[in-house]
Amino acid sequence: MTTVRAAKTGLEALLSPDNCALVLIDHQAFQFANLHSHDTTLIINNVVGLAKTAEAFGIPTLLTTVVEERGGYLLKQLQEVFPEQKPINRTTINTWEDERVVEAVEKTGRKTLIMAGLYTEICLAMPVIQALADGYDVFFVTDASGGVTKEAHDMAVQRMIQAGAVPITWFAVLAELQRDWAREETVPAVAKIMLEHGGGGGVALAWEWQLLGSVGAGA
Repeated sequence: MTTVRAAKTGLEALLSPDNCALVLIDHQAFQFANLHSHDTTLIINNVVGLAKTAEAFGIPTLLTTVVEERGGYLLKQLQEVFPEQKPINRTTINTWEDERVVEAVEKTGRKTLIMAGLYTEICLAMPVIQALADGYDVFFVTDASGGVTKEAHDMAVQRMIQAGAVPITWFAVLAELQRDWAREETVPAVAKIMLEHGGGGGVALAWEWQLLGSVGAGA
């Protein structure tokens, strides 16, 4: 019988730069080859935007791959956000069954996890569900993850919600971490991420700067 975790509410239920860590799972060539729930370009844009968000706010980030010698290295654009970090290359389909991953997460000291991965129904759902049982609060980023079909992705989303995880989108993560525009130290980085990965929002921001006669913060 599935036990549904009680939903958290209030300010403490929101993400903040000092309470979370990010785990990015298997954004590799082989995985993208069978991605059919989303447009590939969209997922690449979103996961790189998510990674840059974590980097901008100093969020501890863990990169993982599965059998990369056959499945391909981590997405180049993603690796470039953390050029010094070597992804943990696993053989286990379930990331959370690799002790190195669990130990790396524990070392962050964070009990709230943000996760995204390919595929949603396998390499994301498994560690999300297991991490919940280990006492972590887990947010999974639906639009930086994808499945082999739309149905597979959607069913995995439902399964993770039933287990007690929280669905969120990458742009919502960015906004939740910034929270207040008076936090000016991160505004230039947020603006740059919006310009590069924010779609229409980024275009509108560039237009606003043009109308204001500004070159743009952080540009």
